[in-house]
Amino acid sequence: MRRTCLALLLSLSAFPTAAQATEDEQLWTTASATVKLSDHWRLSQEVVARFSDDRDGLYEVESNTLLGYKLSRAVTIWAGYTHDPQYAAGDFTVMEHRGRQQVTFDNIAKIGPATLSARLRMEERWREGVDGTAWRLRPYVKLVLPFREGGKTALVLSHESFFDLNKTNFQRVQGEERMRNLIAITTPVAKNVNAEIGYLHQHGFRPNEDDSNDNVASFSLSFSF
Repeated sequence: MRRTCLALLLSLSAFPTAAQATEDEQLWTTASATVKLSDHWRLSQEVVARFSDDRDGLYEVESNTLLGYKLSRAVTIWAGYTHDPQYAAGDFTVMEHRGRQQVTFDNIAKIGPATLSARLRMEERWREGVDGTAWRLRPYVKLVLPFREGGKTALVLSHESFFDLNKTNFQRVQGEERMRNLIAITTPVAKNVNAEIGYLHQHGFRPNEDDSNDNVASFSLSFSF
């Protein structure tokens, strides 16, 4: 089991090594809430604020609203809208709107005491004042390993890739555009409230210029009702 978890950790945290790459230090904070509307229906609201050294502070506030329908204990389909104003040094620069559809697969496999979940997300993106609709696909996988049997404090390892399906004036890569790898600790802090703190590495693939590497301190609170 230790060898399996070590192999998963190494594979999830691996990223391409570029001869030259830009580096940025960032902070991402997330608050999310999921409300059970009925046996099948769920409503989710998430707000993410992102801060960057290179961009002199706040550069994005992403608000995601999704309505979900549980097909089974493990599978839920979701659809909704993302409101995504972007900034430079805290000053507004451009408004992005997104349609979002996804299928989540919760606890679909066990590897010893660890559980595996996955998600497949599709997004359509529009920017005010810029022509074109940008389409992208975002597969995601997450492994949760409790520190003790039956415990709720756990190690989290996740990987997400972004595949751009077309090119527009603001989406210039067709194919894999970036990947995110996270290592974090999650723990309950109150009834129906979980906290997660960790490190996320985001690697961006940029043809004809240096790749980007973002070193991100990540903190999130999630509420369930």
